[in-house]
Amino acid sequence: MNVIDTNEAYTAENTMRELIRSNSSLLMVLSRFNIPLGFGDKNVGEVCAENEVDTETFLTVANYTSNRPIKNDEIDISTLTDYLRRAHSYFLDFILPNIRLKLLGALDCSGSDDLAFVVLRFFDEYVGEVRTHMEFENDTVFKYIDSLLDGTVQGGFSIKAFATHHKRMESKLKELKDILIRYCPSRNHDLLNSVLFDIMNCEQDIASHCAVEDHLLVPNVIELEKDIASQRHKHKATPASTSGQIANGGDNLSSREKEIVAAIAIGLSNKEIADRLCISVHTAATHRRNISSKLGIHSAAGLTIFAIVNNLVDVNDVKTIK
Repeated sequence: MNVIDTNEAYTAENTMRELIRSNSSLLMVLSRFNIPLGFGDKNVGEVCAENEVDTETFLTVANYTSNRPIKNDEIDISTLTDYLRRAHSYFLDFILPNIRLKLLGALDCSGSDDLAFVVLRFFDEYVGEVRTHMEFENDTVFKYIDSLLDGTVQGGFSIKAFATHHKRMESKLKELKDILIRYCPSRNHDLLNSVLFDIMNCEQDIASHCAVEDHLLVPNVIELEKDIASQRHKHKATPASTSGQIANGGDNLSSREKEIVAAIAIGLSNKEIADRLCISVHTAATHRRNISSKLGIHSAAGLTIFAIVNNLVDVNDVKTIK
């Protein structure tokens, strides 16, 4: 098996096994993208396609968390927010409860050691803070992003407001780790060392999680906000309909959506569609999701057939229906 150079970005052509071999922590990334193991020697593009995960988003997260070069302008925001939601479930429902269970086994909680109860209270307070933090993101930030992806803007909130007040959450785990190392004799050395190992991993994992939100999610949502504001401004400035520019068919689609269906039919990628229509990749991806939802058609082949049937594209311009 080839070894990927540490200075190179992962690509869709690399096998998924190569990625895991070069950085075992990417197992967590796989889990949060809901990608199961058992992919054999398939490459990243094939594995992502099989699991309906946007390949560019997966690669951006994998490269970023592995300190490799990234392209941060081709992320599918919906895919990234789903990834972050699953990370929240992992922290709140799995790893933090398991750390607490191990602490109970490692510390003397028989009543003779008050320090054990102080440590547990410290940890429980920390978990409460993490839960409040992540539930706010689930219930407010991610729902706001969902509304943007639907083409609407909720007043009174912006992603910059979130970014300004977004706190890192790993510092208390560092304090807890130091307390255990310095002050806590254990009745079970192996178990205490094991829980320390889990705390250290969780500390790094939460730091990485927050960094993904700060450096991948926030900049892309800012661009999405700008796109929506720009489109709303254009809509107000140009009240006349331009739907006659494209052949009739699919009456529930807007003129812009028909343009995008036609572009998909001739084989253009989201990036190429964005360049052609002078919109961002995020807006192109959002339109594509909305089109699939309206028509109930989720494959490029299906959209190509729809475009041909409804005269949105000349059949001679469609080279191959895949």
